[in-house]
Amino acid sequence: MKLTDFEALSFDCYGTLIDWEAGIAAVLRRWADAHGLEMSDEELLTAYAAHEAQAEDNHPTDLYPQILARSIRTLGAQLGVPVDDTDAEALAVSVPDWPAFPDSVEALQRLSQRYKLIILSNVDRQSFAGSNKRLGDPFTSVLTAQDIGSYKPSPANFDALGAEITRLGVTQSKLLHVAQSLFHDHVPAKRAGLSTVWINRRHANPGWGATPAPPADVSPDWTFPSMAAFAEAVDAGNT
Repeated sequence: MKLTDFEALSFDCYGTLIDWEAGIAAVLRRWADAHGLEMSDEELLTAYAAHEAQAEDNHPTDLYPQILARSIRTLGAQLGVPVDDTDAEALAVSVPDWPAFPDSVEALQRLSQRYKLIILSNVDRQSFAGSNKRLGDPFTSVLTAQDIGSYKPSPANFDALGAEITRLGVTQSKLLHVAQSLFHDHVPAKRAGLSTVWINRRHANPGWGATPAPPADVSPDWTFPSMAAFAEAVDAGNT
């Protein structure tokens, strides 16, 4: 299939459209500096990644601010660095402050002229509202972990996505899932039978950053370094 053969795009938000690593690192940096913890932003994000994934797996009905607070507390316990209520709250409420990638808004505007756009995100509704404003509110549907009762990579999240496209009158073969995280999105999306686009935001950086390594090999159908490059390929119509 060509990119132009699809009717709907489902998106991961954080890491793909919103720069969650910049947002998380800003809070972790202040905390680390306050305690004299000599770790780079990349080291902090890599250490943090497993804690958020574990919190989401162990507490699937917690709202995302609770997940964030829990994650920095367990990170602090691992590193032997104290985390007080102010530190935990700073991360918990930070999502609306996380910046959009510079190309996200324009790319979404271009893509919305051709496709229905759906969010499938590990977030709560209130936190996403701030991000949605930054992105220009282009989405036909928004599916959050709060709505579903679990966090990706749970298959339940992709089951919910399947139910939503059925409601919209879109068949599975006409849905393309677009995401940065191989761990949260591409592995479970492929298991669900979806075609996928990898927005490899970390193409210039080694390692996985704030995202755990994928648990299995996975081959996205298309790979682009940015949303701008993806939108340009769609407009070209020959990929």
